[in-house]
Parts: sequence; C-alpha cells; structure tokens
Amino acid sequence: MSFSAAEAERWIPRLRRYAVALTGNREAADDLIQDTLERAWRKRALWQPGTDLRAWLFTVMHNVHVNVMRAAHPVESLDEQEIDSERAEALSSGSSAESAVVLSELRAALGRLSDEHRQVILLVGLEQMSYGETAAILGIPIGTVMSRLARGRDQLRQLLARDQQVAAPPGLRRVK
Repeated sequence: MSFSAAEAERWIPRLRRYAVALTGNREAADDLIQDTLERAWRKRALWQPGTDLRAWLFTVMHNVHVNVMRAAHPVESLDEQEIDSERAEALSSGSSAESAVVLSELRAALGRLSDEHRQVILLVGLEQMSYGETAAILGIPIGTVMSRLARGRDQLRQLLARDQQVAAPPGLRRVK
C-alpha cells in the first residue's frame, strides 16, 4: 500500500519553503520539488504505511539535493548581486524596509554556512522538526544533529554580528 497524490500534495508548501531556503532561489527550488515529487511517486511502494509521510518526503528531498550537489560544480547559492538588489529594494519600500534588510542578511549568512550546518538549521528552525526527525531525514545520529545545530547557530551568530559591524554607521562624536 502507498500514499495518494493528495496526501503528497498536502506537504508541497512545506517542501517548497525548505527547498527555497536550501537552494537560495525559487527556480532551483521548483526544480528540486519537482524532482523530489517525481522520485517519491516512482518509489512510493518503499514508503511504509503508518510512518510519517512528511519525514519521508523530506528524506527524499534531501537525497535528491545531495545528488544534484554532487553532480554539479560547487556554486554560491546566494550571489552578492542578488543580495545587493534585495537590500536596495528593501530600503526603497518603506516601513518594512528594516525587516527586509534583516531577512536579506539572514539569507546571505545562511548561504555562507556549510550545507551540513544549513540543512540542520533549516530543518530544526524553519520546519520545526525534532532532532530525531532531522536525524532520520539526513541519515545521521541525533548527537550529530545537536552538534551541527550548535556549531551552525554559532557560525550564524558570528556572520550576522560581522555583517552588523560592517553595516553600522560610524558613531557620532561630541564636539564642544
């Protein structure tokens, strides 16, 4: 027994959110989702009824992503030009400009993390999966999930702090 197309479709928004965060752009995310759903549908007989379909789909997505990354040459997932244009757009848009800039900086910092750290942070932080679910999806022990999460968060904090220091305007001097 396998799952229906409607059951798989239910998880597309969550898969899309993770794919966009993982790849750094919508086009690559759409390709990843399509490849994931195609593979999941072809291999649906391997899914065991009674287990978490969401976790199984995320595992399939992870494996597809790893295969794509191995086949391709390493590329920067978020280029500086895209980040600069997002910042300029955010600054001109008004009231939510500050939050858009913060989001852009976070996206850029996530893009500078290693794949291993970024995947764990996105699954635990963005998708709110448990350590056990994340470990099962990535095929690693729970202790490794916790270690990568801690190290990834530390690196993310350092990257964001460095960006804040670079972006901070010089302080005002008191002149008498």
